[in-house]
Amino acid sequence: MSNEFAGLHAVVTGAGSGIGLAVAQHFQEQGATVYGLDLELGGMAPFATFIKCDIGDPASVTSAFESLAAKTQVIDILANNAGIGATGTVEDATDDEWQKVLNINVVGTSRVSAAAMQLLRKSKSASIVNTCSIAATAGIQKRAVYSASKGAVLALTLAMAADFVKEGIRVNCVNPGTADTPWVSRLLSKANDPAAERAALETRQPMGRLVSAIEVASAIAYLASPRQSSTTGTILAVDGGMQGLRLPK
Repeated sequence: MSNEFAGLHAVVTGAGSGIGLAVAQHFQEQGATVYGLDLELGGMAPFATFIKCDIGDPASVTSAFESLAAKTQVIDILANNAGIGATGTVEDATDDEWQKVLNINVVGTSRVSAAAMQLLRKSKSASIVNTCSIAATAGIQKRAVYSASKGAVLALTLAMAADFVKEGIRVNCVNPGTADTPWVSRLLSKANDPAAERAALETRQPMGRLVSAIEVASAIAYLASPRQSSTTGTILAVDGGMQGLRLPK
């Protein structure tokens, strides 16, 4: 097995399940020491040291990074994966929903990145990878609030890349298509016909299936790797061709 990340320290938010758990496992299996930030331990115990953190709460983020600083003197990789979803049009959305989603998905990503910066600066190969979404670059029905938040994450990624490139801190993001995660499963369970709804999601992506969490994790690992020392400000699609392909029916 590869030890590409041997000796490196990685922080993964939302590491308890889904894509974040796959990222934590991938880094750990390739030699990294992993710290998982999440509301609950979830499935990360074999792969990461759990630190409780609500990225939507500034005090919680401050406390989490105080705990982290007691465990490591450096962060080499920050994977900003934690986030929440939302469904509906602008007519459906409430002000409270806008505030909650933007606070977690956008401001939360920013506040975690800011909290990590002091330890990232101590790394010889510092990298931040944000989990964005196909929703940032393609219009998807009934995803107004979520799409707006991910569009902001994409813009934030580019701004951060520009701000920190001279310090040797790379910032990139992945744009997954619809992924086979617990969040999607919960969303499907609320549909009148879950099987039909899942089939529609699979058909929407040209490859004809949902993206797997490990496929996204592998893309995050690629961007985070010290071998990609010239890659910054990059948006990497992992979407089964949804963004770029137009196939005849």
